[in-house]
Amino acid sequence: MKTSFKFSAFFLIFQIFSFQNLTVNSQGSTDSCNSNLNLKGELLFETTSFHCLSVWDQQGYILRYMRTDTNVWSFVLSAPNTNAYIAMGFSKNGKMVGSTAVVGWVSNDGTATMKKYFLGGQSPDEVLPDKGNLQLVNFTSSVVAEDSRIYMAFQLNTDMPSNRLIYSVGPTGMLPSAADFRLTEHQDHISTSLNYNSGQSEKSTPYANLRRSHGLLNMFGWAIFMPIGVMVARYLRQYDPIWFYAHTTIQSLGFILGFAGVTTGLVLNNRLQNNVNRHKGIGIFILVLGCLQVIALLARPEKSSKVRKYWNWYHYITGRVLIMLATVNVFYGIHLGNAGSSWKAGFAVVLVIFLITAAMFEIRMWKRK
Repeated sequence: MKTSFKFSAFFLIFQIFSFQNLTVNSQGSTDSCNSNLNLKGELLFETTSFHCLSVWDQQGYILRYMRTDTNVWSFVLSAPNTNAYIAMGFSKNGKMVGSTAVVGWVSNDGTATMKKYFLGGQSPDEVLPDKGNLQLVNFTSSVVAEDSRIYMAFQLNTDMPSNRLIYSVGPTGMLPSAADFRLTEHQDHISTSLNYNSGQSEKSTPYANLRRSHGLLNMFGWAIFMPIGVMVARYLRQYDPIWFYAHTTIQSLGFILGFAGVTTGLVLNNRLQNNVNRHKGIGIFILVLGCLQVIALLARPEKSSKVRKYWNWYHYITGRVLIMLATVNVFYGIHLGNAGSSWKAGFAVVLVIFLITAAMFEIRMWKRK
């Protein structure tokens, strides 16, 4: 879209006061580190010899950067233009909360906008526009839209930017408005670390060991040992009293591992401050069911008691609900942690083995009857 000289001048003046710039071209554009930026002079600083790297392959984010003066670092973030905002945050510890982000978008009428935000918390009210510790160099910020991609260019006045960078993409069609420029919750994000000297970027997973421990403890405790204990109690009763001691030992080990898994999960949630309330709520409910099973074992009535059958119903139902919820929550946790398909496939194989084994024992019991 071509604009008149007066129209461009108006938005250049507006950019001086609010870091906003309208630059929309009709020519199609694809971007890669094998090609030079050719935005027809729309950027407000020179980008020759910039380092270039793909920082988020899933979303097509490409970053170019260079130290262009003693205390000036220049950045150009390129991403697909999906009618959503793009953001690049600078964090001290890899967390989103407490970081300051530069956010850019192009509205439906072609107006391009860039603002910085301080991420003071997880709620929209705590994401504050025009706040934060980033010192943007005046009159150098711009957002350029070229058909299929959006380019966000800015300069920071700093001796060395943080190497813990966070990239995010907003929900499609939900752009900040000029009323208060409130930022809606991102659709997806990634935390990375960047070596400015070598130009290498790596996906950063904060507390990776704690995450792994949390997942393994819960997986083995609630979703593996507990089903094994149930199968022992159901299919090996002819080996009395060995089945009972084996059942209580396995279930006790599962409870201890599961309790440790829930505890590590609460510690992890406190450190990451992620919004995983559903996953956390299911995990706590599973722990409550586990505690009820322990209490039920201590309060187990004699076989000759009239209430024994009701205790059996309670014990069976509670145990099976626990296992079903644990199975669902393990898959959900793998999804939330972006652990990958290998974790899902491995856990699914274990469940298939359990199902086949249980089916074989059921057929054996049916034949005996």
